[in-house]
Amino acid sequence: MPGKEATARIKINKLLEAAGWRFFDERGKPANIVLEPSTKIRAADLDALGENFEKTLKGFIDFLLLDDRGFPLIVLEAKAEDKDPLVGKEQARKYARSQNCRFVILSNGNLHYFWDLERGNPYIITTLPTPDSVHAFKQVTPNPQRLISELVAEDYVVLTQHPHYASNVSWINEAERPEYIRANKLRFFRKYQLRAIHALQRAVKKGLDRFLFEMATGTGKTLVASGVCKLFLRTGNARRVLFLVDRVELENQAWKALTDQLSADFKTVIYKENRDDWRHAEIVVTTVQSLLYYNKYQRLFSPTDFDLVISDEAHRSIGGNARAVFDYFVGYKLGLTATPKDYLKNFKKDASKSRAPLEEERRLLLDTYRTFGCENSQPSFRYSLLDGVRDGYLISPTVVDIRSEVTTKLLSEKGFLVEFKDEQGENKTEAYRQREFEKRFFSEATNEVLCTVFMKNALRDPVSGEIGKSILFCVSQRHAAKIAQILNQMADIMFPGKYQSDFAVQVTSSVPGAQQMTINFSNNNLLGSGNFLPAYKTSKARVCVTVGMMTTGYDCPDLLNVGLFRPIFSPTDFIQMKGRGTRTHFFLELLFDDAIKAGVIHPKKTTFKLFDFFATCEFFEKEFKYDEVIELPPSGSGEKREDGGGGGDPAEGYTYLGPDTLGSLKEEVIGFDGMKIDRMFFEQFEEKVRENEFIAKAVEAGQWDQVIDYVNQEVFDKPDQFYNLDKLRKAAAVDRRLTLREILEKIFGMIPRFKSKDELLEEEFAKFVADYKPEEAESIPAIKNFFKAYVTNDQIRAIVESRQFQDFNTTPIFSTWDYRSVPEKYRTLVPEYVKDYVPLNQFIGAA
Repeated sequence: MPGKEATARIKINKLLEAAGWRFFDERGKPANIVLEPSTKIRAADLDALGENFEKTLKGFIDFLLLDDRGFPLIVLEAKAEDKDPLVGKEQARKYARSQNCRFVILSNGNLHYFWDLERGNPYIITTLPTPDSVHAFKQVTPNPQRLISELVAEDYVVLTQHPHYASNVSWINEAERPEYIRANKLRFFRKYQLRAIHALQRAVKKGLDRFLFEMATGTGKTLVASGVCKLFLRTGNARRVLFLVDRVELENQAWKALTDQLSADFKTVIYKENRDDWRHAEIVVTTVQSLLYYNKYQRLFSPTDFDLVISDEAHRSIGGNARAVFDYFVGYKLGLTATPKDYLKNFKKDASKSRAPLEEERRLLLDTYRTFGCENSQPSFRYSLLDGVRDGYLISPTVVDIRSEVTTKLLSEKGFLVEFKDEQGENKTEAYRQREFEKRFFSEATNEVLCTVFMKNALRDPVSGEIGKSILFCVSQRHAAKIAQILNQMADIMFPGKYQSDFAVQVTSSVPGAQQMTINFSNNNLLGSGNFLPAYKTSKARVCVTVGMMTTGYDCPDLLNVGLFRPIFSPTDFIQMKGRGTRTHFFLELLFDDAIKAGVIHPKKTTFKLFDFFATCEFFEKEFKYDEVIELPPSGSGEKREDGGGGGDPAEGYTYLGPDTLGSLKEEVIGFDGMKIDRMFFEQFEEKVRENEFIAKAVEAGQWDQVIDYVNQEVFDKPDQFYNLDKLRKAAAVDRRLTLREILEKIFGMIPRFKSKDELLEEEFAKFVADYKPEEAESIPAIKNFFKAYVTNDQIRAIVESRQFQDFNTTPIFSTWDYRSVPEKYRTLVPEYVKDYVPLNQFIGAA
């Protein structure tokens, strides 16, 4: 059998040939592989090398790959199969420098690294690059300093989009500027969008090549991405950019936005079957699925074809097979998302013996923050929904909490109880809960109640007076079909002769042309437009009924109603669905005063209605455990998707045939504080503190007194945000009172997370045991019980201090029997120790 060295050589030879490199002169083209400088390979040489191909009388044999002029281009350092290719790193670097080579490939036949000596570290590749790809890659001479020092101002993209603006900007005064901008459809960067790009520049200065922008839905991620594209292309740090999306409807959306913003200087194309188009473009937009199809990304592209890869909705594009596409290309990586997946939050590798052996590795692969080089769950830049609402760029919903008689029972602790006789004639009872609605529990009356409430309470279009454009999220495709049918029947009665079953449309994966429907709905042309008001363009179809197609990244600014016609338990799904309605919008292409003159009283969208039929908002406000470790998706499934599955078969569940009526309806306007799910990591405060140079330096120097005083005086209770310790404690959702120092330690990565009350109690008790070393081992549980009760409960401390021990009978958490179980000397030692050493303020009250 051939040795490991020979096997590796055979594999490397085949990989080189498959990538278009030539050992021999072929069809008029000279060989472009040599062994050792100036030593061309002959056919006989391959056999003469023998099994141990690395060793010769002269030392190690390297593959030297040449450019089309015969000059050294790449050093390929080959190692045996049982060796890590990186062991040859320094040897290859020296050889490359001696040959004036910029590129190195390290390979053992199975694992390969591509290394651009001018860009940083070796990068794993799954196929070897083609000669043409490396030639093109070489044309980009990276200069991070140019990227860092490039001035990016509010009109950075405008100068590309409308060069005419630059020559006329001097005469555009403030009074004329709004009209000029509107007439030319110019897009200026907002302050926070500039901060995002500047944050990337600072990250590059630190030597980083991966970045993550965590930005709320509707805050202009694609506009920021266009600025990043221009920054890299203009400074010569990228020759070509790949913009990855995960859905077809987003492909068109992204291409249009990038073309509008950058077409004057750069060509943007959507990658299709015509494989030559992309070669003539600076920006290529495509879906991950398109590149995965028959491994197209490997067959038709080389790892060096793109210098910057931007991943839209990044929390999805790194799951399952999609990650292979993302990792395939060499170069800078930028992720864009409103809902990153923090799979390592609170994860302890040895916390459970039942964990799968490779769970930590899977979590690392799927974790959005680590994938984009961001440790401690801190993105390169963050701009939250609360930031957007505070700054006037986004809007909060008006939550409409609706409970019918049936859904109230489904939501109750007991559930909806159904009594029946089994096959043996015995009486049985089965409980159904909200998770089983339209899966195992079916009720036509309930669906009718949901639709009736929606039709009566939905916000109306301020111009046409119709029910405002709406998206309703259902349990399954079957459920979506039911809801669409009921709504169309109701529309016939409420608006006779107006819609002819075009009022509500099912938009799910089983419906032909569903992707185009989502685009048409956004463009106000779904089943026609402007049917009843010629001067105003709006979609004839008013409601899209879907399961999950129109969640992530879908842009429809004039949306006025979002309906949660199904229970939701994933915070990511909830944030994404709610986010469809948060964009601001003017309903007329007129200035505000002109709209008023036209008779439109409220031309600006100031809120949207979020119809919550299954207590979703209450669940995420009161019940959801934000500190729990995120559950991994099933192996091989990648990112869990709501793809419009069929749901359950009615024959397999229970169909309720009785009536249902409205139980309660409550509307709540969400203010600037937002929902708990929006404020849970108090992103605004974190960003403000991290960017404060004084605080950062003082923390680094350990000057905590100065830090605490500064935050109290200069940051808290200012009129712009009104930060204070109580609000931060509530936002942290920890079951104890956090100190300001703890909060700052978490922000600056000095502690990975906030410890719970019980974790701190266990630590404090462990210190107590270490000091006093109780010999009565059997009494330690009773001592611990007393220790915890005394620390956490004012009433227990008062009883001990007053020695009114009979009052223990009135306390539910610590009884007289519990107290008697504590050895007598510890009844005194515990209170004394706690007074001297335990900071009680951490345990008073819940955050």
